Amino acid sequence: MKLLLDENLPKKLKYRFHEKYEVLTVPDLGWSGIKNGDLLKRMESKDLKILLSIDKNMSHQQNLEKYNVSLIVLNSKDARYASLVAFVPRIEKLLETVLKAGLIIVD
Repeated sequence: MKLLLDENLPKKLKYRFHEKYEVLTVPDLGWSGIKNGDLLKRMESKDLKILLSIDKNMSHQQNLEKYNVSLIVLNSKDARYASLVAFVPRIEKLLETVLKAGLIIVD
C-alpha cells in the first residue's frame, strides 16, 4: 500500500512505518510547493489514494471525493517529529480497514 506524506510533515517520519507500506513524500516526488488541487490531481495520475497531512484546511478547500483520495489529517499540536511519530501506530491500524475517499481525522 502506498502512502504520501504531505510536505508539512517531517520527511523522516516515513521510516517509522512498517515495511509493508511504501511511504513517499511530496519532496521525493519533486512536488514541493504545488497547490493542494494540483497535488490531488498528481496523486490520481500516480494511483496514490492516501495522503497524510496536518493541514486541517485542505478538506474545506478541496472536494476530496472528486479525487477519490483519503486525506488522513493528524490532529497534532505541532509539526515536530517527536509529536507526530506517536500517530504512526494509530495510522497503521486505520490502514487495516477499508478507507473511503474524504477526510479522516486521527487524534
